[in-house]
Amino acid sequence: MAANFLVIGYGNTLRRDDGVGPGVAESIEALGLPEVRALACALLTPELAEPVARARVVVFVDAAVDAPREVQLRSLKPADSPRILAHAADPPTLLALARDVFGHAPQAWLLTIPIEDLGIGEELSALARRGSETAVQEILRLAQG
Repeated sequence: MAANFLVIGYGNTLRRDDGVGPGVAESIEALGLPEVRALACALLTPELAEPVARARVVVFVDAAVDAPREVQLRSLKPADSPRILAHAADPPTLLALARDVFGHAPQAWLLTIPIEDLGIGEELSALARRGSETAVQEILRLAQG
């Protein structure tokens, strides 16, 4: 299934705040917006290159441990090479793989959410919950414009 606007939230949902990326993706998917698709995953794997290549815009959503205390959105460019180590990739490498294998790297953004608790469990801290709400609003703003 292709999407005009693709959100990929990634992180470990069993390490408390690290699960904020997949949680945001699930929140976006639950809205049922036309032309918007969201995927929640633990890692960015090579298999994601195909849906990335089919999208016009992709937003990668991830937790940020050592970042400022606010949600940050920044533009991404593909890496020079689609070199993947240990079956996982970072967003620029995944964009390069989409470009080199499928012929298209979409406009891309990285949205990072500040976190503070990587303990075992599934509940988000107050900081991550606030960041999650802000992230959903940022994604909706991007999808509409």
